[in-house]
Amino acid sequence: MAEDKSLKIEETDKSKKKLIMIIAAVLLIIVVIAGYFYISGSGASVDNLDKETADTSLGESGSLAKIGNALYVAMPRPFIFNVPGSSRDRIVQIKVQLLVRDSINEEITKKHIPLIEGTLLSVFSTTTADELGTSAGKETLRFSALERVQAALMNVEGSKVIERVLFTGFVMQ
Repeated sequence: MAEDKSLKIEETDKSKKKLIMIIAAVLLIIVVIAGYFYISGSGASVDNLDKETADTSLGESGSLAKIGNALYVAMPRPFIFNVPGSSRDRIVQIKVQLLVRDSINEEITKKHIPLIEGTLLSVFSTTTADELGTSAGKETLRFSALERVQAALMNVEGSKVIERVLFTGFVMQ
């Protein structure tokens, strides 16, 4: 009887050791495969496609523009201003972020924040509450803000620098 118990314990120990060895081998294979994909990236064909399409692309203004990393520069404070309306004047608060490409354009944008703020405020002050009440009016305001900011930066820096003006918060009371 004692021999039977020791024989069963040895068989149980051997089966546990085999199970642990199989699990360890499977985990090792998974780690090796994951490491390969991590080191090689998402695949050679996708990398080549990304390099080809990243060189040039059609920008928002219709001209060819070099594509880099998209970076967002938040304006330090929201714009708060009065706009006339047909029934009464309204107070508007707009939070703005600027889409730029590459860290060089980000630094240029940060350097010229006072110029950008002044330009945006002058654009915002020309609108009315009735225009801002529609999504088309907001889009028109955003587009005219982009054009004016790009023109102001073109005069100072010689390039447009900013790709898009984004309204991240819009409240009208």
